[in-house]
Amino acid sequence: MNKKISLLFFLLSYFFVSSQEKNPLATEDFLMQEIWVDSLYNSLSTEEKIGQLFMVDIFSNKSKAETDKIKALVEEYHIGGIIFSKGGPIQQAKLTNEYQEAAKIPLLIGMDAEWGLAMRLDSTYAFPWNMTLGAVEDNLLIEQVGAQIAKHCKRLGVHINFAPVADINVNPENPIIGNRSFGENREEVTEKAIAFMQGMHSEGVLSSAKHFPGHGDTDTDSHKALPTLDFSIHRLRKTELYPFRELIDAGVSSIMVGHLNVPALDNRLNYPSSISKPIITDLLKEKYNYKGLIFTDALNMKGIANYDEPGRVDLEAFLAGNDILLIPEDVPKATDILIKAYQDSVITENRLQHSVKKILAAKYKVGLNNYKAIDTTYLINDLNSIRNDLIYSEVMEKAVTVIKNNRGILPIEDLQNSKIAYVSMGDDNGDAFLKQLKAYTKIDKIEAAHLDELLTKLNEYDIVIAGFHKSNESPWKDYKFTDQELVWLHEIARKNKLILSVFARPYALLDINSFTNIDGIILGYQNSEIAQQKTAQAIFGAIEAKGKLPVSIHKNFPAGTQFKTAALKRLSYGIPESVGMNSAKLSKIDSIAQLAVDKEMTPGLQMLIARKGKVIYRKNFGYHTYDKEIPVNHDDVYDLASLTKILATLPLLMELQEEGEIDVDTKLKEILPETKNSNKANITLKEMLSHYARLKPWIPFYIGTLDKKTNKASSIYFRNQENLIFNTKVAEDFYMRGDLKDSVYQEIIESDLLRKKEYKYSDLPYYLMKKYLEHHYTSSLAALTEEHFYEALGANRTGYLPLNRFEKDEIIPTEEDDYWREQRIQGYVHDQGAAMFGGVGGHAGLFSNANDVAKIMQMYLNGGFYGGKRFFKQETIDAFNTCYYCDEDVRRGIGFDKPQLHQVGPTCGCVSMTSFGHTGFTGTYAWADPEEEIVYIFLSNRTFPDASNRKLISEDIRTKIQRLIYEAISF
Repeated sequence: MNKKISLLFFLLSYFFVSSQEKNPLATEDFLMQEIWVDSLYNSLSTEEKIGQLFMVDIFSNKSKAETDKIKALVEEYHIGGIIFSKGGPIQQAKLTNEYQEAAKIPLLIGMDAEWGLAMRLDSTYAFPWNMTLGAVEDNLLIEQVGAQIAKHCKRLGVHINFAPVADINVNPENPIIGNRSFGENREEVTEKAIAFMQGMHSEGVLSSAKHFPGHGDTDTDSHKALPTLDFSIHRLRKTELYPFRELIDAGVSSIMVGHLNVPALDNRLNYPSSISKPIITDLLKEKYNYKGLIFTDALNMKGIANYDEPGRVDLEAFLAGNDILLIPEDVPKATDILIKAYQDSVITENRLQHSVKKILAAKYKVGLNNYKAIDTTYLINDLNSIRNDLIYSEVMEKAVTVIKNNRGILPIEDLQNSKIAYVSMGDDNGDAFLKQLKAYTKIDKIEAAHLDELLTKLNEYDIVIAGFHKSNESPWKDYKFTDQELVWLHEIARKNKLILSVFARPYALLDINSFTNIDGIILGYQNSEIAQQKTAQAIFGAIEAKGKLPVSIHKNFPAGTQFKTAALKRLSYGIPESVGMNSAKLSKIDSIAQLAVDKEMTPGLQMLIARKGKVIYRKNFGYHTYDKEIPVNHDDVYDLASLTKILATLPLLMELQEEGEIDVDTKLKEILPETKNSNKANITLKEMLSHYARLKPWIPFYIGTLDKKTNKASSIYFRNQENLIFNTKVAEDFYMRGDLKDSVYQEIIESDLLRKKEYKYSDLPYYLMKKYLEHHYTSSLAALTEEHFYEALGANRTGYLPLNRFEKDEIIPTEEDDYWREQRIQGYVHDQGAAMFGGVGGHAGLFSNANDVAKIMQMYLNGGFYGGKRFFKQETIDAFNTCYYCDEDVRRGIGFDKPQLHQVGPTCGCVSMTSFGHTGFTGTYAWADPEEEIVYIFLSNRTFPDASNRKLISEDIRTKIQRLIYEAISF
């Protein structure tokens, strides 16, 4: 009979079903299944029936000679199924198609894909291990993991995934289960196993609970020897057997019987459960009334293979009650033995029919009655979709577990008064962890050859974060601290506040003798990049720690231990889909950014996009200069130009308004007495900062310092060495007379007003605000902004005078100045007016990277709250983010730029009218939209090497990208 149902058979079966009165207990599909199974079974020879009992294994990366051996078993011995192991998805798909084509009866394809196809295959996705899932309280998320793994299985033509593992891991020394278990609490293990199973079933893939009657409390690997569970029947019922009973009630598709010696269930000496009739038939099938498929564990494992010879052990396994004999060592020999047993009535027809019909019914359930070959087109892409990352990220975020939190050290809130060091332990890479930690504040990685050296270096730090990083390659890899690491950890904890971050199974903590001096312990469970990132985010309160310890660590931390930590509304980091953005659409931004670099609109750029408080796009393009020697990276700082207005001057003014020192209607003469008799005396802050005060747009102060004959910087005003008179550093070896600053202020105060009151953008208000703020506080803007905002925000890459804090090659150059300073402008402010104030201006002078700018913009978007600290009230931000003169065709708020009122303006025209931000002359852009909760930062040095290069502006690159951001919103 052909593996596809003939048209005649289909018509007959359809007529049969249609002509019957429907039984409310039997669906039409069930009747069709019965017809298909009975008809097919009756057409099979004894050899073909017995062949259905075998599921053999193959590595898809084996030679053709090896894979052809399996094909021969399909054709000659009519095996019922294949379990694939190591290899790749394309090879496996092709082999599956080849084997199915050769099979008279469609093959049931199985895999061990407990944490995804990557358990066996390259080029596929690895989901978190069960121990990690065990830390997640949201079982709906566990169900999603099961469903996504099942989608991958189904796409690859795999019908049964040998999962979930239902073993309760109560033995930390278990060499084979460990991370493969959901934990040690029977209810938690059961709930998660059922959720995982239901997820697989929702995608039409069969499940298999393993390893019955329970492999969790052994210290022997059944691949190598026969473990013994020497427990009472009461203990077994209470613990090991509990999840299996519940999974049976929940409808598990199959159960895999482990190779275990369980004297309380079968008192024969060293007798494996996988061939035990009392365990399989008497207990599982009769007492528990289990009707589903029963698999042996692999028959080539030493736990069973050592018991009897190939063929004999297969017969014993079948007689014990198993339906499918998994990975037999010798199919021809086993076939001969089983056929003879059938002929000798050792195996009855009823017994054979019982199992074979169950196998055929399973094949019907997975659609093998209408088999279709696997389409390999886009297979790799389909198995590696963005949804994998979305689910994985959410699992890792919800798994992060805090089990110790002395004095509320987690999350770290006070960045202003905390100097933090990172010490790496373990033998795997922790770069992703350190990089993410550095996104929040300044973190120094401390390394030393000797303990004394390390402790000396750590003396100056308030908090030490130790990251213990072990291999994420497989759940069986070594997870323990070395003796030296344990000593070092103990000594660090004695002298410093210590947060221990563990990226390994929780059992790693068992070797720590005392936890007394360790202030915080946080578990990331695995050392994947995402696990490291999420743990770092929890440490700084960007996300909550919600996980629950799945196993006990001594008496110190029983299973279920958790300290839930609060989020501090710092920026978190993740993928676009997690906040309703489309990754594919966002990727279009890359092309525009690269075009800007390729067409020399700017040598390079940084870009960041955040939505709903989460950074979902953070990329760099190009180089520092067109020489292409230094690529742009995240830590590089740019001259922000006019972004300084809203990131430095404006927050100080907002702060003073909240303190009652000023308000938006304060007049200049009230805060700057020197303006009392000027034409600017009655100008209000609201008018001035809305650019509606008749002020000149710009005064080129530096031009007055040029020698009229040479048109170069005059020696009257500048020297190449600093002294008491020439004490204002404008650039490298370029010092200006200090008294010239007073002349600049005086020129502004005495400048004429424009004749007509209309919108006119001007830098001049910010010169005056700098003067007021520095006089009010008797401190410089550089120190004020650092102390009032940047330190607390963790904006450690933000500030004036970057050469005082960073290496020169971390600072992006802005221009080759051949008209005044006659040098490359790198580390000094590009704006000439701000340069004349020593690089500290109210309108320019600030340097930063995209990540730090986003922190400040997010703080505004949060209504003035960030990192557990309230910087402003919401009403203050609203007051400054209001267009007071829209009726007069002035789009600006107080300090903040706003969307255009007509066609031309600073945005794509697709943002909300509540949005706000600013642009900068050097090619910078920062914008925030409260309605869509979007922050968009674009930093470039389009002015290098020549400020006359306006291609970035004329091509509207920044706003074209902004439009793409809004087009990428999916919900």
